[in-house]
Amino acid sequence: MYRCPDRVRQVFLDVLETDLAEYNGDDSWTLPMPARYLVGGDGIVRWASVSPDYTRRPDPVETLQALEEMRGG
Repeated sequence: MYRCPDRVRQVFLDVLETDLAEYNGDDSWTLPMPARYLVGGDGIVRWASVSPDYTRRPDPVETLQALEEMRGG
């Protein structure tokens, strides 16, 4: 989970008119972090991409390359 700093809280409150504490039902001011995982048939995570910046996502090509490597290609 990503804990929002004070400056981000103010943006939510003032600009977006959204109170995350009310929306989430607690006062943690947290947001989920976008993540992508590739898990092998044995249940072990073989590749992961996690970022607290919701605008940063792995390029699909990067994910496909990791998948190909998992397949032994």
